[in-house]
Amino acid sequence: MAESSVDINGVRICYETIGDAGARPLLLVMGLGGPMIWWDDELCALLADRGFRVIRFDNRDCGRSQSMTGRVSLVGSLLRQPPPYTIADMADDAAGLLDHLGISAAHVTGVSLGGMIAQTLAIRHPARVLSLVSVMSTTGGKLVGWPHPRVLPSLLGKAPRDREGYVRAVLATFKLIGSPGFDLDEERMRVRARRTYDRGLNRAGTLRQLAAITAAADRAPQLRAVRCPALVIHGKADPLVHVSGGTATARAIPDAELVLVPGMGHDLPRGVWPTLVDGVDRTAKRAVSRCT
Repeated sequence: MAESSVDINGVRICYETIGDAGARPLLLVMGLGGPMIWWDDELCALLADRGFRVIRFDNRDCGRSQSMTGRVSLVGSLLRQPPPYTIADMADDAAGLLDHLGISAAHVTGVSLGGMIAQTLAIRHPARVLSLVSVMSTTGGKLVGWPHPRVLPSLLGKAPRDREGYVRAVLATFKLIGSPGFDLDEERMRVRARRTYDRGLNRAGTLRQLAAITAAADRAPQLRAVRCPALVIHGKADPLVHVSGGTATARAIPDAELVLVPGMGHDLPRGVWPTLVDGVDRTAKRAVSRCT
């Protein structure tokens, strides 16, 4: 299906669905500054082949979804100044997209910031989440999921404005935060970076998303009330969100399954896809078994 846009709570959200319209709905939520194409086309096809109707979308302030307003600074974000919008607002966007598609409840998978949004969706709209998969994310607790100091200078630098400069910067970043135990497909990364650039960059939007992250309270107390089947996947070599963020998430959600992947950093290399696809499918089937 071609990309479409819909107005949700006054915010234009761009989305796409992949797979049979009658299949199990699976909502994929991407992370900080990442458009929906960061859910690799082939990965989405693998999920569709497992019997899911895959729904991916650009979060507000990213890709072809609406650019928001409100000036924020990196320093202000780190000092937890009030953000222009919250993770709860982004979770409500996701719920509104399900409303638009006529889906009462879906399986939900999120990575990084997307995992935070997915967790918040399960907290705020529990009836809408059949199963939850949180990948390389955290609870928002300040004593878990911290970034390694060595990654901060690269991530906080000013991004190049020309297309090929952006491509080189993305490749350098993922060499830094990516998975040392898996091969990095540099050509695939370059193609994805060019597609991202062509969809439109929103540097101010990424800062606003970061402000939403840093302003969020610890979700662990609320996650203890989540009752849907849940899976937490985290790389043991993640330098951006320490593995403690994943273990804290799994501890907070009752009966959550925890899968720690050796050599996985803060990305989704092809070598991790089987773990993710099997995990999403397995967790969704746990939801079905609870209803039969």
